Amino acid sequence: MIADHFFQGAFGGSFLNHQFLVAAAAPQFVGAVSDPTSSQFLHSIVDANGMATATPLYTPPTTVKDSQLTALCNQAGLPSGLACGDYAVNTPQPFYQPYSPGTADYKRLPPLSTPNIGDSLSARKVDWAWYSGGWSNANGDVGASGWTNGTGLTCTDPNHLSTAVFPNCPDVDFQFHHQALNYFATYAQGPQARKDHLKDEAEFIQAAQNGTLKTVSFIKPLGEENEHPGYTSETEGSQHIVDLIKSIVEGPEGRDTLIIITYDEFGGQWDHVPPPPYDRQGRDAKAADQWGPGTRIPALLISKRFETSGVAHEDFDTTSILTLLQHRFDLAALGTRPVRNLAVALKAADRDRHWAGNW
Repeated sequence: MIADHFFQGAFGGSFLNHQFLVAAAAPQFVGAVSDPTSSQFLHSIVDANGMATATPLYTPPTTVKDSQLTALCNQAGLPSGLACGDYAVNTPQPFYQPYSPGTADYKRLPPLSTPNIGDSLSARKVDWAWYSGGWSNANGDVGASGWTNGTGLTCTDPNHLSTAVFPNCPDVDFQFHHQALNYFATYAQGPQARKDHLKDEAEFIQAAQNGTLKTVSFIKPLGEENEHPGYTSETEGSQHIVDLIKSIVEGPEGRDTLIIITYDEFGGQWDHVPPPPYDRQGRDAKAADQWGPGTRIPALLISKRFETSGVAHEDFDTTSILTLLQHRFDLAALGTRPVRNLAVALKAADRDRHWAGNW
């Protein structure tokens, strides 16, 4: 099933939209320096149009700065209604390993203690994990599933990042800012929660084939397989998605698994469908806030229980995935945006006898 009105959770890039996937919120940088003259000042500076940078079609009338945090709320000339304060929006590195080697402490986001979907699922004793391509190498899990750096004391995988320091041997295209839950204090290095819930994608594939899938799984491919322009290809990413789908639907639990495929953001290309509330359905303005929803992105729902293909035309955004989990497992709501539960698409299919499931 295709959801053709599915939008990214926030107006922003990969980091911010990964945070909306796990927490439905923009994270705050506690203790951020507010002195613009400091070398550790990380706030953006925007012009009267809310722009923080120049583009081929736009020249800012004043000095601007596109940085890790939103603009200070007391910035002169800040447009009304614009997000401001100590919110991290622009690819800060996590405080915990793995992070980009050499990143200064002041540039790394302090550990978050705000609610997230992992904590919510654990509180209800729902078994879950976040699986990431290249995680064992990047996290320094020597000998674990997905580890490809030998048994010595140096990084030996020919594709490891040149600045890596053993045992943290990330792939050259490992995306540190995509590891959304690594930013949270619950999953700090050392505690059992990290070992239980942050895992390598290779372990997910094994679980799918063995019939030992977690109740809820998040899968984040390695950079070479995430379709990002500049360092990989759409073909390689698409083939990887197909391989992941096959590992599930051809496995012992294929019929009992719903697969949701979507993207962190829209990739920078123009799309003719405006995000809510300005859509053709006249959606209530309460469905939007200062963070989004952002631009439309692809979304597919796949299951062996679907008898035919279909299209769901209702409006959804990234946080609709969280709403689905919240309703399914009786979890407390994350965020305040009243988004539509993605289960609406499944119920619509059920009316046509295309789906039968407890969603």
